[in-house]
Amino acid sequence: MSRRFLCRAAMVLCALLALAGQGEAASKALPFRQGERLVYRAMWGFIPAGEAVIEVLPDTNVEGARARHFAMTTTTNSRVDLFYRIRERQDSFTDASMTRTLQYRKRSTGNHPRDVIVTYDWKNRTAAYASFGNAEKPVEILPGTFDPLAIFFVIRTHRLKPGDVHEIPVTDGKKCIAVKAAVAGREAVVIDGRVYDTHLVVPDMERLQGVVPSRDDPSLKIWFTADERQVPVKIQSKVAVGSFIFELISATD
Repeated sequence: MSRRFLCRAAMVLCALLALAGQGEAASKALPFRQGERLVYRAMWGFIPAGEAVIEVLPDTNVEGARARHFAMTTTTNSRVDLFYRIRERQDSFTDASMTRTLQYRKRSTGNHPRDVIVTYDWKNRTAAYASFGNAEKPVEILPGTFDPLAIFFVIRTHRLKPGDVHEIPVTDGKKCIAVKAAVAGREAVVIDGRVYDTHLVVPDMERLQGVVPSRDDPSLKIWFTADERQVPVKIQSKVAVGSFIFELISATD
């Protein structure tokens, strides 16, 4: 067998392996894309409370690195403003491969004004929290650490199955914890007469949020559709004045 034949065979094999790799990458395509916009109505108990919007914005650059950009805006209506006013925007910037966060911002003009920037220093593996320009001492972070908003999208990159627990390092710039997102079960969620087949995911966020609910009363619950996109159709979040429930009323991409 000639050397030339062996070289050609090797080249063909390499080409086939490359194509196989591309097919595998395509099969692992993210379940969301730029332009996705999810609109939720917010309920405080039985009281209409306002609106929340979660978006996948165009990619950008953070310190010279390509970054994915996610945003969430939350606004209470005039009725709830009398008790608990929220005007908040969160921005999450992750690396293009969705392996870690590069920067996180949180701005609020409600009852608790904030202008927060969390900068992730991956060379030294720290995250630095600054509010209104006042920087705090950096905290150590774990490999693959994300921010509180990115977790909504990170969970979607996993194929959800009841009984599974996905461990995701998360920091808000003050603490870094390994959040355990447990897939608690499969449930039917009804919103405006439409039935969604969903997986209920319960992330253990209590230490990050600074609240201490009991184990039987978690502070955050998220219902993701049980399909390839795994869209969060319902979110329940506990705050100081009770619980807010967010239900999906519009989805565009």
